[in-house]
Amino acid sequence: MQFLRTVLTIARKDLVIEARSRELAYTTLFFAISVVLVFSFSFVVEGVALTDAAAGILWVAIAFAGTLALGRTFERERQADTLKALLLSPVERPAIYLGKLVGLLLLMTVVEALIVPVVGLLFQAPLGRAPWLLTGLLAAGTLGFAAVGTLFAAMLIRAHSRDVLLPVVLYPITVPLVIAGVRGTASIFAAEPNLAMAQAWLSMLVFFDAVFLTLALWVFGPVMSE
Repeated sequence: MQFLRTVLTIARKDLVIEARSRELAYTTLFFAISVVLVFSFSFVVEGVALTDAAAGILWVAIAFAGTLALGRTFERERQADTLKALLLSPVERPAIYLGKLVGLLLLMTVVEALIVPVVGLLFQAPLGRAPWLLTGLLAAGTLGFAAVGTLFAAMLIRAHSRDVLLPVVLYPITVPLVIAGVRGTASIFAAEPNLAMAQAWLSMLVFFDAVFLTLALWVFGPVMSE
């Protein structure tokens, strides 16, 4: 219970700060919608979207917006000089990681709740075809991306070029996750949907989440102790 209370306290702290400033929410949302709009000019021809364009653009927007949010996950703590106090507090290091992860997931969930309808409108994607399966793909993909990204953001907090290094180290690891998300979503959006294939890609995402979330919880403490 103490561990869970610590996780919720850290997540609530981040959300309260974000609710007061709205800096990260506005910039992340604006960036994600801008990405979708820019790509729509190239992939929608005479009102008809190219094959699999909706799935690809949706996950590109999620990845780019998530990277922007990750860049500020620990940067705000460093600027306010509160990261050291957080690390010196008598709490378990995995609780700090999960607290930051939960706050980031809630922010990305809000962003996705807004950009998914935009993608459906601009690319004529059938969002209502298998809503629970699509939600599962988005949830599993977002969890995996945020789990890896939160760990890397913590690792790079002391690096001078952390804004440049974060995408460099993050994207090679999350490429399989994005591919699985794109192919699973495309299987739902296709003219002849293949829901069995979408479920298979969802299973791969769940396996990715389990592996990397366990790994992140294991190595976060030693990483932040250096």
